[in-house]
Amino acid sequence: MKGKKVWEIGGFIAGGVLIVFGVVAIFLGVSGYTTTRDAIKGEGIAFGSADDPAVAKYADQWAGEQVTTGDQARAFAKIMREHTFESTGGLTYAEMGRFQSAAKPDDPAGTSDEAAAAKDESGQPISNGARNIWVTETALTTALNMSYMAEQLSVFGLVVGIALLLTGIGLVILAFAVFSRAVPARETSLARPSTTPVAG
Repeated sequence: MKGKKVWEIGGFIAGGVLIVFGVVAIFLGVSGYTTTRDAIKGEGIAFGSADDPAVAKYADQWAGEQVTTGDQARAFAKIMREHTFESTGGLTYAEMGRFQSAAKPDDPAGTSDEAAAAKDESGQPISNGARNIWVTETALTTALNMSYMAEQLSVFGLVVGIALLLTGIGLVILAFAVFSRAVPARETSLARPSTTPVAG
């Protein structure tokens, strides 16, 4: 009987802990979700028109609208990457030289050879402006992609919280049903009164 009581109390405690964790996870998930969306909206980013091929490719349904969700932030990051490729002739950061080429000043490929680099008035090599675009692009698109990730993690936390909450409730119900049912009444055998035969 004592062991049964321990299991009963343990079931209620475990269920209660899961319920608390579930509630906390739901709160954090909702808080993270709303915070992420508020932060995205606060930046005031808006998609261009559908005339832009990059917008038509990645965000045709949101053309001209403000970026307010993680999915939209991710789409805007893809649009920025397309625009950066257009500005750099299809070259990535690693494919371009550090300096502007003296022989081909308009070539975004540039050069990493200081001797072949274009020089400024002080004789110092001029940095490759096309390559520097990638620094800005990477910083901005990383922030946009992180917004998408933060929103997805918030949704995941919300789902986990609901699962923990339901599991905790189920465990409490199970513990109550299994261990707290009324103790069966003892089987009592009614002894028949012994009758002493009466001599007649």
